[in-house]
Amino acid sequence: MSDPYNTFTYDVTTDAGKVRLLIPDNKANAWVFADIEIATFLGLETGIKRAAALALETIASNEALVLKVIKLLDVQTDGAKVSDALLARAAKLRAQADVDDENGVSNGFEIIGMVVDDFTWRQAVFAEGYRYLY
Repeated sequence: MSDPYNTFTYDVTTDAGKVRLLIPDNKANAWVFADIEIATFLGLETGIKRAAALALETIASNEALVLKVIKLLDVQTDGAKVSDALLARAAKLRAQADVDDENGVSNGFEIIGMVVDDFTWRQAVFAEGYRYLY
């Protein structure tokens, strides 16, 4: 049995693949998140862009904690700057998701009732009326 925290797949036709494309985490030999972690981001957030934003925020917090500001000889790392850039990208993705929501763009589905006879028509009319009462 394989370890779910040690699996990587990249298929841009899936939601997980689209999240990987946006963050980007698409190199098979140097991936950041396991498939189960990408699935968890998708479960925690609504939509691909918000899941990608959460993934970027997770990477950003890790960068800030691990790298900090380090200078050794001629090499310098600045975890805070990397973190800021990732958080800015995450904010842009969340803003795009908000615009998508306002414009009716959806990655999900909607449930609608179907009227097939007089009984279901009356039921739909009453349900609509009750919606405005409460």
